[in-house]
Amino acid sequence: MKSFKIIALQLIDQQQAIEIPLTDGLVINMESEDGDWIIEAYIDKKFKERFQAKWENKDTFEIRVVITHPGNDPAPFTVKIITIREIGSHISVLFQGTLRKRRNEYPELLLNDLLKEGYSGDLLMTEFKKRMRAKQK
Repeated sequence: MKSFKIIALQLIDQQQAIEIPLTDGLVINMESEDGDWIIEAYIDKKFKERFQAKWENKDTFEIRVVITHPGNDPAPFTVKIITIREIGSHISVLFQGTLRKRRNEYPELLLNDLLKEGYSGDLLMTEFKKRMRAKQK
């Protein structure tokens, strides 16, 4: 097993990413044949309703988590909720799921942004390389 700290959590709802502020979080790669991961998110209790119905209905849904460092791309997971526990003014949401096939979308998003900003030709390539290097730092 390998474990990693979660820096950010996004719930994908109707193809929109909803940022869920984390107090703390952990993701564990179970290294099983099924490719199972366990994700625990410690979040403010005001988000309980958002997850309660998904838990009660045993829904499978998408989340993204940024692992270890804020500069990392979000990792996409297909998950279901195992438990929700209240802890004072927070809840602990325990997810189980699989890591979806990773595809680095950042270059495509960056290129789209640069085109919208009016870059083209050599200036586009120069700015693209500059921002890709800046992201990696």
